[in-house]
Amino acid sequence: MSVFALATILFKVCVLANFCDSHPFDTIKVRLQTNAEFKGPLDCLLQTIRKEGVNGLYKGATPPLVGWMCMDSVMLGSLTQYRRLVNEYIVQPRRAAQPASVWAGREEEKAKLPVVGHGVAGVMAGWTVSFIAAPVEHIKARLQVQYSRSRNGRLYTGPIDCAGKIFRQHGIGGIWHGLGSTLLFRTFFFFWWGSYDLFTQAFQKHTTLSTPAINFWAGGLSAQIFWLTSYPSDVIKQRIMTDDLDKRKFPRWRDAATAVYRENGWRGYWRGFVPCFLRAFPANAVALVAFEGVMRTLNRSEIQ
Repeated sequence: MSVFALATILFKVCVLANFCDSHPFDTIKVRLQTNAEFKGPLDCLLQTIRKEGVNGLYKGATPPLVGWMCMDSVMLGSLTQYRRLVNEYIVQPRRAAQPASVWAGREEEKAKLPVVGHGVAGVMAGWTVSFIAAPVEHIKARLQVQYSRSRNGRLYTGPIDCAGKIFRQHGIGGIWHGLGSTLLFRTFFFFWWGSYDLFTQAFQKHTTLSTPAINFWAGGLSAQIFWLTSYPSDVIKQRIMTDDLDKRKFPRWRDAATAVYRENGWRGYWRGFVPCFLRAFPANAVALVAFEGVMRTLNRSEIQ
C-alpha cells in the first residue's frame, strides 16, 4: 500500500471519528446549552425523538461532516508547523544562550519542545482554525435548535439555505457571527495539547504500551482535560451563535455569560456536559491515533 493511500485511509478515520463526536451527542449538548426547558440529557433525547423522530438528532450534521475535513487538516497541519516554529525561534535560541553545562548529557532533551511550547502551539493552531470553525459551527448550531419536525415549519431548510439567508440579511459578518467567542473557546487548546504531551511522556516513561496505544490514551485523556477547562466558554459560545441576529440579546460575550448565570446559576455553565464528556474520549482518541499514524508514515517515507 502506498504512503498516500495509507494517509488517506487514516485521514478518513479521523474525519469519521469527528463526525461520531458530533452527532447525535452534539445535538443534545447544544440543545441543553441553549434551552433551559430540558431537564437533562435523557429528557432532551426522548423529547427530540418523540417530537422530531430520530432524524431530529442529526440536524446540522452536514456542516461538520464537510467542514471538519478542512478544519482537521488546518488544525493538525498548523499545529505541526507552530510546534516547529516555536521550538526553532523561541525555545532553542533561549537554550543556546544558557551555559553548556546546563544541558550536558541531555542533548536529546534539549532538542525537544517543552510542554508549555506544545500548549502555545496549540493555542496558535486553535486561533488559526477558528476562522474556518466559526461559520461551520454557527450554521450547525442554528440548524440544531430548529425544533419543528416539518421542513415547512423551519426557518432554514438546510445548511446552504441557512448560509444564504444569513449572508443576504447580515452580510459576511453574519456568517462569521460568534468568531470572537470561537477564538476564546479555542484558546483552551493550550490545555489540550500541553496535557497531550504530558500524558505521552508519562506513558512512554512508566508503561510498555505500544506507540499507537499511547496515542490513544494520551489523546483521549487530553481531550477530557480540554473539555473540563473549556466547557463554560463553549456554553457561552453556543448562546451567542444561536442568538437572534435581528434582535440580539447578547451583543457582547459578557452579556451571554451573565444570562447563563442569571437563568441557572453556576450549573448553567455545565449544562450538557455529560454527553460531551462521554463522547470526547473515544472520538478524540481515535482521531489522535490516526493523525500520529499519518505523521509517522510520512516521516518514514521522507527518510527512505
